[in-house]
Amino acid sequence: MSYELSKKYANLKPSAVREILKATSQPGMIAFAGGSPAVEAFPCEEVQLLSNKILSENPVAALVYGVSEGYEPLRNHVKQWLKEREHVGSEDDVVLITSGGTQVMDIATRVLTSEGDAVICEDPSFIGSLNCFRSHGCELVGVPIDADGMNIEALEKAVKNTPNAKFIYTIPNFQNPGGTTLSLEKRRKMYEIAKENNLVILEDNPYGNLRVEGEDVPSIKSMDTDGIVVYAGSFSKILAPGIRVAYAVVPKKMAGAFTIGKQVSDVHSGVLNQMIVSRWFDEYDVDVHIENIRQIYRRKLNLMCDCLDKYCGDFISYVRPQGGLFIWARLPENVDMLEYVNKLIERRVAVVPGTAFMTDDTAPCHYIRLNFSTPADEDIIKGVEIMGEIAKEYN
Repeated sequence: MSYELSKKYANLKPSAVREILKATSQPGMIAFAGGSPAVEAFPCEEVQLLSNKILSENPVAALVYGVSEGYEPLRNHVKQWLKEREHVGSEDDVVLITSGGTQVMDIATRVLTSEGDAVICEDPSFIGSLNCFRSHGCELVGVPIDADGMNIEALEKAVKNTPNAKFIYTIPNFQNPGGTTLSLEKRRKMYEIAKENNLVILEDNPYGNLRVEGEDVPSIKSMDTDGIVVYAGSFSKILAPGIRVAYAVVPKKMAGAFTIGKQVSDVHSGVLNQMIVSRWFDEYDVDVHIENIRQIYRRKLNLMCDCLDKYCGDFISYVRPQGGLFIWARLPENVDMLEYVNKLIERRVAVVPGTAFMTDDTAPCHYIRLNFSTPADEDIIKGVEIMGEIAKEYN
């Protein structure tokens, strides 16, 4: 039997992150390649107690089909929480619950683009979103990032030269993989550019609650008086990624189409998981929990940066992130990045090659992405020391 794959999928490559993570299952492998929150940040006991309560008190409600837009009490919690904490959402917006943050990208692309349209995005950017856009037949137009986020001059040029663009995709806080934070001035300018050119902004903010230094920067959505920003957030990084509960704040004029997009994707997100998150808001102080886990990430980030400076200071350069989960590390121009990555794997240290995050993954790249949240402290020290030992081979 012979068959052909869809042209949209035939040329897609599996996520390099997922492929490298397979190597991390090998005994003794130090995993700088992951993207999971620190397991010590998971409120395991609270989730167990909440699950038991829900399944004891009203199991049927948790096990039946749910509403596509999401479990109403959770939607209300999210709406109120975002309004108080982020100044996000107005009477002209609708909160929808999704199965993970990447589903927001998938639904937005279904709703806002047709095959052959373009998406303007940071270059580098999150591989999951890039593959999502590619899977819908979209052209990717990459805009380089500076230390303070997307280069605005390059963005203006990209918008001018891309008449088929439908939206701008940005991860404004502790960008994955770049670790950068989009400055307030650039957020305002991006909004104006989108408004002037009839573009939507897809603001992806899974890491915003993981700030460990500096001051919070207002979201682009908080500036949205014209209904052109779709805001995506997630409980994966502050509660647990396996629960797969995230949310979108969508202008009302798009909400009906987003609901249909959700229905053709998975009908609705898991009701039990939504109920767990909702009861978490009812019975615990979410903001206190966030402050507590920030201490974990502050320690781990500082440890990895200190080790990089000590063992790789003359070899690797990076912009120190103010939060999030990642460090985007640049290698010297004369170093073959993939060769270095393979040498690390041979020494049982897994990192992600920077090419995985580029809109054109065939272009030269001298970056690697390092994750500091997943490995234990002793593995951070040992792994970066190994990175430094291999770096000496290039002297």
